[in-house]
Amino acid sequence: MSLIIALCSNIPLVTGGLAFLLSQTSKVIIYYFKDKEFNIMHFFESAGMPSTHSAMSCSMTLMIGMTEGFSSPLFAVALVFTIIVLYDAMGVRFAAGQQAVVLNKIIEDIYSEKVSEREKMKELIGHTPIEVFVGGTIGIAVALIIYALI
Repeated sequence: MSLIIALCSNIPLVTGGLAFLLSQTSKVIIYYFKDKEFNIMHFFESAGMPSTHSAMSCSMTLMIGMTEGFSSPLFAVALVFTIIVLYDAMGVRFAAGQQAVVLNKIIEDIYSEKVSEREKMKELIGHTPIEVFVGGTIGIAVALIIYALI
């Protein structure tokens, strides 16, 4: 029980969790308006608008800076990892998703038939720069609001 209390009193962790919930919930809302269909499964998906990785990383890093100090070693480590997360979301993972699109098309062309969705490679695994920006903005907003409340 004391572990749960300790985790719930960790302000950067709670901030990251709230940024996660807000970001993933916003995906359901955004895709509802985009697709004109309510699909709760968007809550459980990675990739898409906004980047939840970016929201969580930015919110936790900013909260660490505001609570521990921007000159603390902990903030430095968090900042470096946030930069890696943002770079990876836009770069490596996005490129892998683009490659999956091409590979799925090649497989369809070779076999001259429709490949089942289960057999296809996952295509949406990364983020565009705007998705990362919006996710980061959500994370920063969450951190600022929570910091103002504590």
